[in-house]
Amino acid sequence: MPYPRLAIIDLETTGADPTRDRITEIAILLTEGDVLLERWSSLVNPGMPIPPRIEQLIGITDAMVADAPDFAALMPAIRRQLEGAIFVAHNVRFDYNFMRAAFEREGQSFHAPTLCSVKFSRALFPQFTRHGLDAIIERRGYRIDARHRALDDAQIVWQFMQDCQQEQSPERIAQAWQRALSTTPQPRMPIGDLEALPECAGVYVLRNSHGHALHIGRSRNLRSEVLGLFSRQSDSRLKSYTRTTHSVDSFPAAGDFEAQLLELRLQRSEAGNKAPPEWAWGWQWQADDTPGATQLQLRNLSGSDPASWGSDCFGCLRGEQEARKLLRDLCNKHRLCPRRVGLEFGLGACHAHALGKCAGVCGGHESAAQHDARMLAALASMRLRDWPGTGALLIAEHDEAQQRSAFHVFDQWCHLGSSSSLAEAQTLAASAPPRRFDAALYRLLQRWLTQPGHSFSAL
Repeated sequence: MPYPRLAIIDLETTGADPTRDRITEIAILLTEGDVLLERWSSLVNPGMPIPPRIEQLIGITDAMVADAPDFAALMPAIRRQLEGAIFVAHNVRFDYNFMRAAFEREGQSFHAPTLCSVKFSRALFPQFTRHGLDAIIERRGYRIDARHRALDDAQIVWQFMQDCQQEQSPERIAQAWQRALSTTPQPRMPIGDLEALPECAGVYVLRNSHGHALHIGRSRNLRSEVLGLFSRQSDSRLKSYTRTTHSVDSFPAAGDFEAQLLELRLQRSEAGNKAPPEWAWGWQWQADDTPGATQLQLRNLSGSDPASWGSDCFGCLRGEQEARKLLRDLCNKHRLCPRRVGLEFGLGACHAHALGKCAGVCGGHESAAQHDARMLAALASMRLRDWPGTGALLIAEHDEAQQRSAFHVFDQWCHLGSSSSLAEAQTLAASAPPRRFDAALYRLLQRWLTQPGHSFSAL
């Protein structure tokens, strides 16, 4: 299908926040079908200093824009070119929001149907994971004189769309077009300096205009992950969040483990009173050969000291009801006695034995040793692991690029605390703060230790 009238836009800006940052360069390619009608570009005086990191990235300096017209002076020419055209950009949400904000600061509204060439590329080439302009240039061998200058970048988008038109069937082009086109207003970009997010592990929080957390996420590259959320929006679960996000908070970490700790802490703090109680129900083995004695004690392990559990502790389930149901299922499956495992009380043969579901330890039909061996085998997969050390152990992380370190101290699966220096961690371990079992931290630590290359070191 031939393209209708398009305005292929690329903007350079002082940052990534349309409410605070300003445009420094605009390029517009006005096209119709496969014809380039007009090529237009201009530097723009942003009325504010260009941050050094942006100068280094795009090559536009304060001196270059000092004598350039401001947006108000260029607005009539921009309005004329955009009239009746589809607004096209690579990550259209970014450019559209900056253009809309610039018009609104001059007291004018701006609305246009949009087409995102990132989505267009993803629809045509789903086999690739990267669809940024650099990835397209590399894959297709395009030559570009000045990457991150508006006109050169816009021309790459036009060349890419023209090539796709020639290479793909009309049906595929039509399908990609429908996926990339939007006639509804683009959602506004969140406030916060997204461009300044570090390329390190960490946690981010998407918030609405009332400051409530919409989504808490973790990534090994904060900048890439968060910027990606507001460009591709490919995850339908997150799409509704990004459309209503007003601001983004970020929390850098020294590594993936610290990021997981941060994520857990933020999830709990944001949930507040709505957070479910942190239960960790389990069974403690208490050997007793006395006939009718209960061998398993069900208790909530949360907040207790694992050193007091003894060598045989099982479970770590989320509630008493779940723990009892699981134990009853094990009794039925392995013909265990509900009385000996603590589900029933009384003397003589249990009710399950009369139904053929208990092998009869309660009535003397099998020995306690036979029953308990079968019971321990049934529970084996749920045995809580013994602590691998004789005292407190350390997980150390360091991000060289961010010059950030984190030292996490654990003892008996309990998190004693974290610090930014080894000396503080050693002091923490020596002070021996109370050990309080936390099931979520136990699971986190277990998962982390199963990954290759992860380990403790002794303090």
